[in-house]
Order: sequence, then C-alpha cells, then structure tokens
Amino acid sequence: MRKNSKSRSNLEKGYVQIYTGNGKGKTTAAIGLAVRAVGSGLRVYFAQFMKNYPYGEIPILQSLQPNITIVRWGDDRFVFKKEPPSNELKAEMNRGLNEALQAMKSGRYDVVILDEVLVSVYFKLFSAKQIVDFVRVKPEAVELVLTGRYCPQEIIELADLVTEMREVKHYYRKGILARKGIEN
Repeated sequence: MRKNSKSRSNLEKGYVQIYTGNGKGKTTAAIGLAVRAVGSGLRVYFAQFMKNYPYGEIPILQSLQPNITIVRWGDDRFVFKKEPPSNELKAEMNRGLNEALQAMKSGRYDVVILDEVLVSVYFKLFSAKQIVDFVRVKPEAVELVLTGRYCPQEIIELADLVTEMREVKHYYRKGILARKGIEN
C-alpha cells in the first residue's frame, strides 16, 4: 500500500468502464472491482448516488479505509413517491458530483467509482453533459467506473468498456423483495 496519499497513481493508464442495463449486478461488479483494487494496493474513491439505505456493502468497504473512501449523496425516495426530485436533492447531488470531480483530479485515487450516476441522469439529477464533461477531464492514470441503468449513448461512446447487465429472469417478478445480504 502506498504511504503517501498524494503520491502518483499506480496505474500507467486508466480506462472508463460502464456497468449498465436492467439486470442485477451493476453495483456488485463495481464493489468487486473496488475490493480487487484495494487488495492490489490501489486507492479507491467510491461515491454512491441516490442510495442512503444501509446496504450491506458499506460496513465491509469502510473496513478497508484508508485505502478506500466512501461517500453517499442523495436518496431515491422521490422515485417511490412518484414525485420530481426536489431542488435540495439536486443541489446535494451536484455537490457530490463536484466532490467526486475534485477527488478524481486530486492525484490521491487510482480508481474512481460513481455508483448509480447513470440512473441519476435518467431522473434528471444530472445532465448527460455533466457526466460527459466529467469523463472528458479524467486524468490519464485514473480508472473511472460509472454504474446505473439507462446509460445515455453519448456517455457510452466515451467509454472503453461497457457491460450491459440484462435481466433474463428475476425472482422480483414473483413478488420476492430485496433480501438482506443478497440485494441490500
């Protein structure tokens, strides 16, 4: 592990990865990549958007500090209430995106993960242009991972790797809700 948090990246070249689609596993894939990165001596900035529920991954990821920084911005209550997002929520989310941008440019992180940033675009918490601009200023030696459903084509075009999780069959369709330790 690096001792100096301001030291140069361990990666010579970082790429842009996208995990999208309507199937299960986007966040899980990003968490797996984060754990693998930390296990290999890389420093990770993991930002979750629209997630304030106490998901099971948070305590285990926090145990990897200081090699991983976890921040969470906003929630998804407006979705369930079938309301537009509030101006306060939009402001909070934009503060989070700005903080992530500063973290990515700081030189302290090798991997930056923006979990659910793509579905945040779908719900108009961010514009596609904001995310395109974010991707375009990615430092050469930073790996950037974006997750979420409904990835806009203009963001896909900037990526080096795009994985689409496609639902083939899901027990949710039979009325089985999210289970602790499996879905949350």
